[in-house]
Amino acid sequence: MGIYALTGGATGIGAAIKSLLITRGHRVIVVDLKDADITADLSTTIGRTAAVDGIKGLAPEGLDGLVTCAGVGSHIPNHRLIASVNYFGTVKVTEQLADLVAVKNGAIVLLSSNSAPMSTSNDYVDLLLSGDEDAALDASEKITGHEAYSGSKQAIARWMRRKAPAFARQGITINALAPGYTETPMTKVVSEDPKYGDSIKRFKESIPVGRAGKPEDIADFVDFLLGPKSRFICGSVLFIDGGHDAMLRADQF
Repeated sequence: MGIYALTGGATGIGAAIKSLLITRGHRVIVVDLKDADITADLSTTIGRTAAVDGIKGLAPEGLDGLVTCAGVGSHIPNHRLIASVNYFGTVKVTEQLADLVAVKNGAIVLLSSNSAPMSTSNDYVDLLLSGDEDAALDASEKITGHEAYSGSKQAIARWMRRKAPAFARQGITINALAPGYTETPMTKVVSEDPKYGDSIKRFKESIPVGRAGKPEDIADFVDFLLGPKSRFICGSVLFIDGGHDAMLRADQF
């Protein structure tokens, strides 16, 4: 039985990951705003510290893996929240728990998005990667919700790539998943928004495999990346999007 920490495990993709890991006989420590082992707001430094301290207290012997699912969508009017939760809530927690994962030569899986390559807000992404949270949050207010979201997800993928070699030398594999449109409570809200509804409908209809993703599609791949058969995969961004990225960026990989 393994011990895994999971942020954003109350609903959607995170809930599917939690369910699958528990079915496999693992112990899962969930961090979320509700229905969690550790209640913490990852948009704040205090919340991140509470999450990390709580996980360390519940798993002092080490973690077999860490999965970061906590995030908010592009429809959120507060763009600062998108940046603080999606990017800083991911990387700050990961940085502080890496040593605990290294104890067991474990695996880390971060949730990016297939919208990450679509970001064109280079200054915003650079500010995220620089670690200057105040400046990055200020910059998020000057761009659209889609740019705030896609930029945060691009920054996660790039941060992971930069850290992967050092993490590997510690015995940790780290990868990022880039899901496409997946049916979750969060995407349901966006699809029902008058501002985004029509474009979301067209976006779903354009998925090459003919359907939207399900949380279980992502959970299955997380399960694989946490397991022993994936140990040579490290530093990769893996698209789970029904062929959308291949359709949109056929010559980029």
